[in-house]
Amino acid sequence: MKLVTILLSVLFAVNTASALPINSKITLEDIQLMSSFADESYNFEGIVKLDNCSGALVKFENSNDSDKAMVMSNGHCVSMGPFGGFIKPGEFISHKAVKRSFQFLNKDGSLSGKSVSSTQILYATMTGTDVSLYEVDLTYAQIKSKYKVNALTLDSHHPVDGDTIDILSGYWQKGYSCTIDGFVYKLHEDAYEWTDSLRYAKDGCKTIHGTSGSPILSRNSGKIIGINNTGNDDGQKCTMDNPCEISKDGSIYVEQGRSYGEETNRFYSCLNEQGKLDVTVKGCELQH
Repeated sequence: MKLVTILLSVLFAVNTASALPINSKITLEDIQLMSSFADESYNFEGIVKLDNCSGALVKFENSNDSDKAMVMSNGHCVSMGPFGGFIKPGEFISHKAVKRSFQFLNKDGSLSGKSVSSTQILYATMTGTDVSLYEVDLTYAQIKSKYKVNALTLDSHHPVDGDTIDILSGYWQKGYSCTIDGFVYKLHEDAYEWTDSLRYAKDGCKTIHGTSGSPILSRNSGKIIGINNTGNDDGQKCTMDNPCEISKDGSIYVEQGRSYGEETNRFYSCLNEQGKLDVTVKGCELQH
């Protein structure tokens, strides 16, 4: 899982960097990206930066301007308990009061200094998929009026193999572009397993730690079709930060440097008659 926790200050010297946590797997590429304040190749409107991950201001296709806005990130970006830790396999969080800050990026990828705060986690899990959805303290209309930021729409349709995608990281203020290179029956990492995961073409979308929670946008529709969540760092098989692909016949495939995301269209199977997320809805495909 491409999760990274950076200390509040990173000290740079000539050809050296210090004060990085020993377990965060920061590479030279990551350090170089820390000095990048804007990536004008992409439109970062609606993209947010968390303290440990990336995310986006999102809405459903039927959301109203008067609805309280939502921010989406990964389930593994949710810190559990006083000492952190991941949501356990088989578990989920629903409508839990949580205060968390999300900082908006400007369209050019620079930090805007504007932020919103969550009031609750509407839903989060690391089973079947890897997602968290927060409700914030302002409506879509209030955010648009106050900050001139529009939310990105979650696509209700299944992603298409070969579609050109953009992955926009609020943490690193950086974008990636490539194509979808098929779907994985089961993606297994340590104690966690996700279904029908997106596999990216390696050319252009080798995501790094800190890009967790970045939305995956289809170039064709302009909508969010998935959420970036992991990649194989070391070529190991099915261990933390080294996911493996499991096919229907049980065969296992591992490729170092390959990155993955999870589909977000399954949210639509859990909307009630009022268009609100409700995992008790019959046929809901989210863990519940």
